[in-house]
Amino acid sequence: MPRARKHQVSLQDTPYYHCISRCVRRSFLCGIDSYSGKSYEHRRDWIEQRLLALTDTFAIEICAYAIMSNHTHVVLHVDATRAQQWDAEAVLNRWHQMFAGTRLTQLYCVEEERENLSSGELHQVERLVELYRQRLTDISWFMRSLNEYIARQANKEDGCTGRFWEGRFKSQALLDEQALLSCMAYVDLNPIRAQMAKTPEESQYTSIRQRIKAAIKGTQPTKLKSFDSNQGEPEQLPCHLNQYLELIEFTGRAIRDDKAGHIPSSCDALLTRLRIDVENWLELTQGFEYQFSGLAGRLTALKCCRQHDNSQRIRGSGNAKRLFG
Repeated sequence: MPRARKHQVSLQDTPYYHCISRCVRRSFLCGIDSYSGKSYEHRRDWIEQRLLALTDTFAIEICAYAIMSNHTHVVLHVDATRAQQWDAEAVLNRWHQMFAGTRLTQLYCVEEERENLSSGELHQVERLVELYRQRLTDISWFMRSLNEYIARQANKEDGCTGRFWEGRFKSQALLDEQALLSCMAYVDLNPIRAQMAKTPEESQYTSIRQRIKAAIKGTQPTKLKSFDSNQGEPEQLPCHLNQYLELIEFTGRAIRDDKAGHIPSSCDALLTRLRIDVENWLELTQGFEYQFSGLAGRLTALKCCRQHDNSQRIRGSGNAKRLFG
């Protein structure tokens, strides 16, 4: 039986989540429809632009993404601490970037009008601020803001109404560094596995292409969560960018050639530090979405997470022991 979303997302267990949305129609979300010959490639740009724009509103960062022909992958990091640091006006201004809010919240954002609000109206605004603050750290609201917008655009273009996505997005909680990095590699290499690109730098509408383009200039993409540049900063992803790029290159070559190959020396340290076996790593990054259900990580992380919701069964424990050790 599917678990309620509130039980799938727990910031107490992890701030990292892998979300997948699939299109319900026979015609592609993107790509070229072989039946009609119509191209939907321009929709990839819709999705990428909307996805990156949402990071200016939500306290949610993008770690990885890939926009495929009939589905999307995105790895998200919820930064609840940052949201708590916003004052009332900052929360409302962010909310109004995507949603209308109410008459009172609109008036509150105008300094001259704010002075004329009664104490009761100000109290109501305070309650709305806390509600909006919570929603700005909610991956359900983030994915809703992405998927509903794309569905409306696609329906308008197709001249039809009705369901565009096959259902609510699927989410996986990434409980530790092993799960996070292997899932990011799985997402970044999706176009290569689908034979849509030969190399990561040719994989259009993916986070890995954005990172490579920025790395050539000696920077990191401003719209994506940064990798560790000073070793050990908790706000950044848990390895150096160069290590991750080399790891992606190695993993991509192994998948493409259908053999393990040789791990570059710079990647040896990362895999050893994370205690991931090479063969297990390749299996994870070829099918991460199907190795785990709603939770992904080492067995100890799965057990710890289950203690919080008093669940007896630990789904994915077999794969956790086999793949993560």
